[in-house]
Amino acid sequence: MLQSRGNKRDLTPEGCTIGRVGKLLKWIVVTIGITALLRWFKRRGGETEVAVTSEPETADPANELRKKLAESREADEPDTSSEAPEAGVEERRADVHEQGRAALDEMKPSDEG
Repeated sequence: MLQSRGNKRDLTPEGCTIGRVGKLLKWIVVTIGITALLRWFKRRGGETEVAVTSEPETADPANELRKKLAESREADEPDTSSEAPEAGVEERRADVHEQGRAALDEMKPSDEG
């Protein structure tokens, strides 16, 4: 198994890769850290450039949408003053029942045959 030759390095078996794995993990962690820093700097730098180079817009899109909405609401409002008043509830109910009965009569098979 382990042979002692008086030196600490000599105590590890020849096939041990713990040191190599540790170095690999350090490289991976450093690479991920550098990548994260670069992304952070890129985002931070990009935001300041956009703020400096962007020009203020002449018209606010939200105000434009509010105007369009108000115009469409005005156009959709019915003018109830010129129309005749609708029939009463009882009359409408009677009309609906008549239409339903007529539909049922059409669906029934005829006794002629």
